Amino acid sequence: MNLILKEIRRNPLLWLLAFVPVVFIVEHVKPAAGTLLFALSVLAIVPLAALLSHATESVAAKTGDAVGGLLNATLGNLTELVIALAALRAGEYMLVKASIAGAIVTNSLFMLGASFLIGGLKYHTQQFNVPSARLQAGQLFLATIALLVPSTVGGTGDAHNPAFTQTLSLCLSVLLIATYSLGLFFSLKTHKEFFGAAEEHGKEAEEAPWPIGLALGTLAVVTVVVALVSEVFVASVQEAALAMGMTDAFVGFIVVALVGAAAEMASAFSGARKNRLDLSVGIALGSATQIALFVAPVLVLASYALGPSPMNLQFWPGAVAMMLIATLTAAFVGNSGRSAWFVGVLVLGVYLTFATTLYLLPPR
Repeated sequence: MNLILKEIRRNPLLWLLAFVPVVFIVEHVKPAAGTLLFALSVLAIVPLAALLSHATESVAAKTGDAVGGLLNATLGNLTELVIALAALRAGEYMLVKASIAGAIVTNSLFMLGASFLIGGLKYHTQQFNVPSARLQAGQLFLATIALLVPSTVGGTGDAHNPAFTQTLSLCLSVLLIATYSLGLFFSLKTHKEFFGAAEEHGKEAEEAPWPIGLALGTLAVVTVVVALVSEVFVASVQEAALAMGMTDAFVGFIVVALVGAAAEMASAFSGARKNRLDLSVGIALGSATQIALFVAPVLVLASYALGPSPMNLQFWPGAVAMMLIATLTAAFVGNSGRSAWFVGVLVLGVYLTFATTLYLLPPR
């Protein structure tokens, strides 16, 4: 606990943790103040993300970047999974699908591109592990194809049948979860020697990590708090979007995805600044892969028990196109194993193209 208090005193960003209890107090006293709750929840999530970042780096220092990136992606995606399950129980399937698609695009483009840019502004060039990036990009491409098929085949000819689409989605969900499980077994067990760091890190990357017990405990507690604050954020974001003139598509695809991934982004950007680009790439691609291969199919299976009716994997054409382009972009830049700041600019350019389009999209 003393180490946590010392970190809070040292880092002014963590002083914003004072907004965490304020969010819950305002939610209890003025639950209808949507715009105020939106602003307060964002201010609360930012320091929680920074705290989660420090704890994750401490775990990565003990376990290596591959396991550290996987752990951060998993805990970061717990927030999105909790929010999606809440929407699932309410039957808000469009919100669930928008959060899935938005998370895949945001993690594989914005998080990856910003990591390249942040690291490249400090280091002339950076290296990362090519086999790891290729494996995650390949898994992400498979998942995108699995999401593409129900969206294209399900609405044509004899396949225009809700029962067919639902059965296909169920089968593909089982396939995706099996593929994700085998991918973990491959990278962490049978071929783990291929997935180490691409280069030795300098002294800056070896700063005093927390004890593993404290780091894991902090990860668990902060993840739960982030999930609770994120629920307040999602509940208030629609009213805030209306007040700020944002469309539903922009809110679901961009705003919710960015805030939901704040914890992972803090860790990815910190890793890039410390020349630990393997950790940054592992978090960005690992999180997108986990959303596509694990979270999305789990939500389909969970809808049979929690939702008013089963959910399928049929997305609207624009979402599928953006996910496919994001996957191909990530695969393209991840194939070289080297990065510089302008590579990040190019990746961010693709993301900003999507964001601008969704912001200017006329509301339905």
